[in-house]
Parts: sequence; C-alpha cells; structure tokens
Amino acid sequence: MGRPAGWMKELTGRSAMKSPGHPSHRRDVERWFWREVAKGLSSEDAAAVVGVSQAAGSRWFRERGGMATLLRDPSSCRYLCFEEREEIALLRAEGKGVREIARSIGRSPSTISRELRRNAATRGGKLEYRPSVAQWKAEMVAARPKTAKLAANEALREYVEQRLSGQVRRPDGSAVAGPTVKAWKGRGKPHRADRRWARAWSPEQISARLRVDFPDDPSMRVSHEAIYQSLFVQGRGALARELTACLRTGRALRVPRARVGQRGKGHVNDEVMISQRPAEAADRAVPGHWEGDLIIGTGRSAIGTLVERTSRFTLLLHLPAPDGAGARVKHGPAVTGAGAEQVRDAIAGQLGGLPEHLRRSLTWDQGKEMAQHARLRIDTGLEVYFCDPQSPWQRGTNENTNGLLRQYFPRGTDLSRHSADDLAAVADALNSRPGRRSAGAPRQKCSTSESRGVGSDAPAAFLGAPPR
Repeated sequence: MGRPAGWMKELTGRSAMKSPGHPSHRRDVERWFWREVAKGLSSEDAAAVVGVSQAAGSRWFRERGGMATLLRDPSSCRYLCFEEREEIALLRAEGKGVREIARSIGRSPSTISRELRRNAATRGGKLEYRPSVAQWKAEMVAARPKTAKLAANEALREYVEQRLSGQVRRPDGSAVAGPTVKAWKGRGKPHRADRRWARAWSPEQISARLRVDFPDDPSMRVSHEAIYQSLFVQGRGALARELTACLRTGRALRVPRARVGQRGKGHVNDEVMISQRPAEAADRAVPGHWEGDLIIGTGRSAIGTLVERTSRFTLLLHLPAPDGAGARVKHGPAVTGAGAEQVRDAIAGQLGGLPEHLRRSLTWDQGKEMAQHARLRIDTGLEVYFCDPQSPWQRGTNENTNGLLRQYFPRGTDLSRHSADDLAAVADALNSRPGRRSAGAPRQKCSTSESRGVGSDAPAAFLGAPPR
C-alpha cells in the first residue's frame, strides 16, 4: 500500500516539493565566498577558504558571470536564519515545546509552529525537523523569479543591442566590416586576436543616453548593471552572451581587478616636464591642450593617438612603415612607422592645420618616439611636455581613450594593415559616442577631413566654444 494522495500537504500544509538531491550549500557560505572573491582571490582559492570544493566555487563564479548579484548583502532579521533553525532543532530534540522555543530565540510561537510544520523533512511519512533541510526548503520557496526588463521590452532590447553591436561606419555613412574574427567560444578575454568591430557603446553610455533619446517614456530605462547582468549571468536570457565580445574588455565573465606593474619608458633628452605645463591645461578650461601616445601591435606596428583635453576630441595618426624598409639593424633607421621622424611628421600633419589657439600644448610619456619634440615645436609652435616616469595617470584622458581603442586594435595584431580611412572611421565612431561628462549628449562628430586634423573644417564646438 502506498501513501494516500495529498499526505504531505496534510502533514505540512504545503504542496509536495521535488528534491533536487542533496541540499546545496547555504547562502551565507556563498556570500562568504563572494566576499573572498572581492578581496582578489581566485574562485578556487575562495572556495578553499569557505570550505567548499573547487568545482563548487568555479560553478558559482561561472553561473553568476563573476558577479555577486545581491549575495553579499546579509539576510534581514525578518525571516529565520540558519543559526536560528539550528537552535530550534536543538531545543526540539530536548523536548521543548513551541512556546518555550519561541521565548528562547525571541520569536512568535506561531512562527515556530509554522516552521516546524512547513519546513520539516517528510521522509518516512512523518515530520522530522532538520535545520539543513529546513533552510533549503525556505530558500526554494522564497525564490521569486522576475522577468528581466530587457527580456520583456523588445524595443528596449533592440536599442541596447544596436548600440552594443551596431556596425562601424565611415563619416560618409558606408559600413566598415573590420577584420575577420574567429567564432565566439564563450571563454574569457580574447587575447592577441582580432576582435569584431562594432559601435560598442558601454552599458553606462547606453543607460545614460536613453534618458536623452526617450525623455517622456519611462519604459525605456535600464541601468547599466542590468545590462551587464543580462550579458554575464546565466539564466537571464535577455541578451545573447555573444554580445560580451562587443564590450570594451571583451570578457565573458566579470573578474576582480588585479594590480599590474607598469614598465618604464625610454628617456627623452631636453624634455620639458609636466610640472612646467600651464595651469590652464590641468583644469581643462581652455581648449587646445592635447595628450598623445602610441598603441603598439605586432612587428612594432603602431597607431598614434591624440586627445584634446577639454572636448575629448580624438585624432588617430596613420603610421605606415617607411618605403624600402628592410631588416632591422641595431641603432639603424626605423623600419616601422613608430620612429621619431614619422611620429613627428604625423603629428605635424594632424595638428599643423589647426588654428593656433587649438594647438597650445602636447603632453606625452617619455617614449623615444618623441625624440624629435624640439623640431616639432619649431615646425608647429606646439609646446611639448613629458610626464614623470611610470606616471600614466598624468595623461589620464589619453590612457582611457587608448583603452577604448583596443577594442578595435587589440594587442598582438598587425596595426599596419589599417588604412588612413579605416582610422578615420574608428575616430568618428569614438567621437560620436556619448560621454558621462556631457550628461548623455554625444561627442561632436567630424567629417573625414576633420578627423584628419584639417582645422578650418572642424566643428564649431571644437573650435573654441565654451565646454559643456
């Protein structure tokens, strides 16, 4: 004879719950795990600290996309916690009554009675209270799955996807395909490989821009964290995980920050240090002060970057290899476009045509590609200043821009294959993005001639209009 239908509901007052097997680790253990991850430990090391297997730690990290997602916040005292359930089990084993247990732990007798009935183990056809099973049942019932906003709002999802993965276009509107990339495998950051070219707005830019594009539509709102969770966390399902390749880092998981040592730069003779730079350049009140650097690819291929401090207007320097360049000879002439003469000529070509009030100064690191800075000053009237050694934060605007450009020009790829028109298209895509500083408004767009530094055609906002 089997048990009569509905016997569990009659005993517990709750419908039968299918057990997935052994109860999972308690939430407080998982919160402890994420606190250790936040300290910089790997998932394996954090799992060892909290006393779970490495497989469990890796699974927690992978399923939540490297994001704690509310698990670091302790539970409120409104509901029974695991420690209270352990105390209830001990007092119950001693033969204490419901009211006595309630007085001992400071809870209502009805709370204890309901706990002993609803969350008790039911194997054997009778109620046996075990704290681990009770905690598992309480967490199962407390789960309130909520449809993600991006999954429920198709128009909002399309808006986000278009700005994450939309095509890069030249100033004339024609699409730029970019390099051919390998199939997405869902694994970590793609090191030393070509990446897909896309509009690639950051989730924060998309979230802020929604308020500008849809000021009267409250349904078109989503936080940047919700976008990240839709991309990283398994089970959200609103955005395809392949779109993580369109993020700046390209990572499929969020990972803790790690300290990375900075290598020193080459010394430049007769430099003018940044301490001598006018104060007007530091406070960004006056346009015309630039920051510059090189981003390096394989074979010493390079692209130069120039960023105006006030407007964040970006120009890219095309640095092709010199004609007839042969094998590299020690102390011989440069065989790539990153030589001092090529960089000097490229900067002069970009900034030389600007009005005088838009080429006041240029701040560079102490790389040897600026060994011709004295000649550059004579040719263009541009004052050149150099940062202190190992101090990239003194050119923070340019360093941030270089990080954005790495999405289009990854490390470990040949940068010499990109034409001047390709660089102009990427610069236009960058300059047309909205930025936090401009309260969601896009940067001023430039035409092809403008992106090459022709000052007479530059936008009015860039030619000295007061910064927003």
